[in-house]
Amino acid sequence: MKAIITTKYGSPKVLQLQEIPKPIPKENEILVKVKAASVTKADTMMRRGKPWYGRIFIGLTKPKYPIAGTGFSGTIEAVGDKVQRFQLGDDVFGESVLGAGSNAEYLCISEDGLVEVKPENVGHEELASMCDGPLTSWNYLKEMANVKSGQKVLVNGASGSLGTAAVQLAKYLGAEVTAVCSFGNFDLVRSLGADHVLDHTRIDFTKTGDSYDIIFDTVGKSPFPECKKVLSGNGIYLSPVLSMSLLFQMLWTSKFGRKKAMFSATGLLAVPKLRTMLIELINLLELGKLKMVLDKRYSLHEVGKAHSYVDTGRKKGNVVVILD
Repeated sequence: MKAIITTKYGSPKVLQLQEIPKPIPKENEILVKVKAASVTKADTMMRRGKPWYGRIFIGLTKPKYPIAGTGFSGTIEAVGDKVQRFQLGDDVFGESVLGAGSNAEYLCISEDGLVEVKPENVGHEELASMCDGPLTSWNYLKEMANVKSGQKVLVNGASGSLGTAAVQLAKYLGAEVTAVCSFGNFDLVRSLGADHVLDHTRIDFTKTGDSYDIIFDTVGKSPFPECKKVLSGNGIYLSPVLSMSLLFQMLWTSKFGRKKAMFSATGLLAVPKLRTMLIELINLLELGKLKMVLDKRYSLHEVGKAHSYVDTGRKKGNVVVILD
């Protein structure tokens, strides 16, 4: 089969399309013919081997799991002898973290992994990125911050994968949502439910005089000390971009002070917890309360171009690889 191999850490040039053996499912695994796969900011960070401490999990000197990509959607082509949750021909989607990469024609994943049956009314392209932006944002807003109706939520980086999901999910939870993005994305975030929009190139939201109950800095560009000034009395700062300073702030605010800084490596949470959240998101998709925003589509041999585009920091929603 064809797959994108990360030959070493570095620029998108380290990604090579190679012919490798087609995987064979173990007794508790399913073989998925991939129809669509995601290309995310996390993928580009793993390609670079950044941050450095992440190499403890992904390989110290070179990638331990060389096939690029994590999110996928496709059709089951074979099942192991002991598989019970799925059967041949099922359309499924999910995420393969620290294992078989999704930027390939096929992948094997345990039936106990983060994989679910595809809803009939949602396409493979949309579902390939479900375990990136939506699942992460749902974990941060619902599980960590416990967003309630009437609260004021600011989403920094509102036009990206996490941001477009976060605007919708915060609005669904009843919040008054302020979206921070570039002027060219105002119409997009308004269409997703944003009550207020701020142009990050012209306005510093930490200096407007407005305050917020939750600040979700999806891009990690506005540090906690700055955001703390505009958090309400028991406000929460959320960021999926971990740094040593944020780690210290998390530890400090967990013990002292009312305003909290929080981080979670969503993809490394226990699969049963992730599956519960994913099922909740599937229900929102089917009810039309959540929609996936797709920016660009690439073929398998264009994954390097996809990474280069994501590296610009200007993507709107999600970037996918089409293999069907």
